[in-house]
Amino acid sequence: MNFAVAVLIWAMVWPMMIGVDFSAMRRVGDRPKGLIITLVVNWLIKPFSMALLGVVFFRHVFAGLIPPEDAEGYIAGLILLGAAPCTAMVFVWSQMTKGDPNYTLVQVSVNDAVMVFAFAPIVALLLGVTDIFVPWETLILSVLLYVVIPLIAGVLMRNWLMKRGGTGAVEGFTQQIKPLSVIGLLATVVLLFGFQSETIIASPLVIALIAVPILIQSYGIFAIAYAAAWAWKVPHKVAAPCALIGTSNFFELAVAVAISLFGLNSGAALATVVGVLVEVPVMLTLVALANRTRAAFPAED
Repeated sequence: MNFAVAVLIWAMVWPMMIGVDFSAMRRVGDRPKGLIITLVVNWLIKPFSMALLGVVFFRHVFAGLIPPEDAEGYIAGLILLGAAPCTAMVFVWSQMTKGDPNYTLVQVSVNDAVMVFAFAPIVALLLGVTDIFVPWETLILSVLLYVVIPLIAGVLMRNWLMKRGGTGAVEGFTQQIKPLSVIGLLATVVLLFGFQSETIIASPLVIALIAVPILIQSYGIFAIAYAAAWAWKVPHKVAAPCALIGTSNFFELAVAVAISLFGLNSGAALATVVGVLVEVPVMLTLVALANRTRAAFPAED
């Protein structure tokens, strides 16, 4: 079962990594405002606000509704979501808001580079602060298996495709293997809900309770990043993607690490899957909001 789950997770994560172009990081000095907002929100605000919301809701607000041991698992899952900002779907949200695709690529590439080094320490810190014990070696191994190795494999594949046929070859191959990612995600979600079926049937309210801090976090993070971009007079084609990249989550990674650390039938794994279910409708509402407020931002630098 563990091997099958690992294969499914790889099927989710690896196709996402092929789109990462570290050569784009040479352009980090171009229009730095959007990138600064992205990095501050993703790594200095989002993980800590998600941990805070998890503790507030599951140790206090919902304390009488959920057993304490289950609450700890949900907090851990929320921390994993908060520490894993989006790397792939942000291209979709950027396109839907007419964002600058080249600048979005720079944001994602820098974000992935930071994640390699920051994800494990931040998760370990926040889990430790919330008194949830996780062996460091297990966490590092999970990051190695589901971030570093897929990222290296994706970059190598991208470089090979670029030499063979340029950007067109990369896009064509990505389109061909994208169904693998979708199948891997759907199969993992089905497995998780299968293992959690007893909890879900006995207490469907749990799903709604987990969704509450995720919804608050999503809309709150977008508001912070979008308002900062507006105040700093960032062009809309950069402002919208830089706000959406922090709002969306790299849920493939969050699911993978939750399963590795806590198991398929854990509360942490369930919380990350609720994040998957909540994300799409939330992001669509934020895309609509970004498009309606385009006139409030400068059109160009």
